[in-house]
Amino acid sequence: MERKIVFFDLDGTILNEDKVIPESTKIAIRLLQKQGIYTVISTGRTPHMFDWILSELNIDSYVCINGQYVIFEGEEIYSNPMDKEMLHDITNLATSKGHAVAYCNHQYVKASEGNHSFITTSFNNLRMDYPSVDPLFYKKAPIYQGHLYCDIQDEQSYIERYPDYNFVQWDEYAYDILPKGCSKAIGIQKILELTGIKIENSYAFGDGLNDLEMLTTVGTGIAMGNAIPEVKAIADVVTTSCSEDGIFKGLMNLGLLEDPIQKEIS
Repeated sequence: MERKIVFFDLDGTILNEDKVIPESTKIAIRLLQKQGIYTVISTGRTPHMFDWILSELNIDSYVCINGQYVIFEGEEIYSNPMDKEMLHDITNLATSKGHAVAYCNHQYVKASEGNHSFITTSFNNLRMDYPSVDPLFYKKAPIYQGHLYCDIQDEQSYIERYPDYNFVQWDEYAYDILPKGCSKAIGIQKILELTGIKIENSYAFGDGLNDLEMLTTVGTGIAMGNAIPEVKAIADVVTTSCSEDGIFKGLMNLGLLEDPIQKEIS
């Protein structure tokens, strides 16, 4: 049998609105693994923000920081640091406007400001603590992704100033900052090249703006029932929401699960 691989977004896909993994999703991933199907996390988060998920789901491969850092079976296979001069410039600009920036690499997320209301709101929605503060972190370590925290009406001024970068909204006041051309799709391509798995044997589940390239790169892209309209429009398949066994039902509909859920539970 030809090898197959499934990529899973986290927030709104593996994790429901309470940031909990539904039991049906845990069962589905165990069943895939029993069949020898590769299971890979594909997320905008940094590794330390989802290490507990890797442990709980017995997964050791991931595309993280929106494709900027990739691990396959515990080994780093790709990383793409951002330009430090750009990070310096946007930090100064954000500070002058009363906004904030954060810097993400494979170990940390560091904020440029302490107690900034927009960062507080965004991390509360992730059910995570406020990141530690180090406005010079980008000078000390490779940074694979930035965060911009600002009002939506101010986003355009950053887009115009930095035409070589994408600003992808992930919360009301929060945007991922990535060089244009970078996305989860790049990381997925690196894994497919390494493993030799055919495109038609690759699948991905997602729900948000940063999943668009991923879902159109793999052989079959599956949108969650709770996905935004743009994602549903480009997906090959739309399943139910993450809180309605969307991953399990989607895998069953695709024929990737051989055993009924009752057998696994028993």
